[in-house]
Amino acid sequence: MISQSTGGRGTLCAFLLGGLAVTIPTTRLPTRAEIAAINARHLIKTPLRPADLLFVFGTRVDVEERVEEACRLWRAGYFRWAIVSGGVTPGSELSECEIIAGAMAARGVPADIILREDRATNTGENVIFSLPVIEQAIGLANVRSVICLGNTWTARRYPMTLHRHWPEVEKMLVTVDSFATPRTLWHTDAEFSRRMLSEWDKIEPYKARGFIAEWPTCERGDR
Repeated sequence: MISQSTGGRGTLCAFLLGGLAVTIPTTRLPTRAEIAAINARHLIKTPLRPADLLFVFGTRVDVEERVEEACRLWRAGYFRWAIVSGGVTPGSELSECEIIAGAMAARGVPADIILREDRATNTGENVIFSLPVIEQAIGLANVRSVICLGNTWTARRYPMTLHRHWPEVEKMLVTVDSFATPRTLWHTDAEFSRRMLSEWDKIEPYKARGFIAEWPTCERGDR
């Protein structure tokens, strides 16, 4: 990822998307229409009920919030198995998986129900690399429902990525963050807004390249 100043108009992030160079502004003011669309379509809330699997997407930020929510869900009986996915990131000797899974186990989630995937460096790899781990440990056919746990600003892109590669399972979404700002007012916080718009701007390009699939889908009743 390459960032550069653009004469006071914000920061541009250039990256390769399936071999195609894509440049996305990450510092800009959202329009009223974008705020409404993001609140309605991106920050999706799903009814939460016990699932077969908790899919914990790796992160370098708000790790404490991610771990605490995973443990809360376990104590409340919301999953039978968990998989934590995330590789080593710059500046750390430990993988995101090792950090998060270790913290979950230290706080009471049984270590033998936590599956681990420690190679992924992005959301697509989180899913692609985790599916064989799940298949080998418990069998994909034995998983009928999954709770996706990740950052608030990434929001529906987690289940959209999962839906692209594993459409048959029911998907629920739980997100966390450390911002004091209420989620629907994300646009009033500069850093929250930057993160949200960066993820929002990825949705259509990623759909066009087949990296993610539309979710929720009315046909399957995924809400």
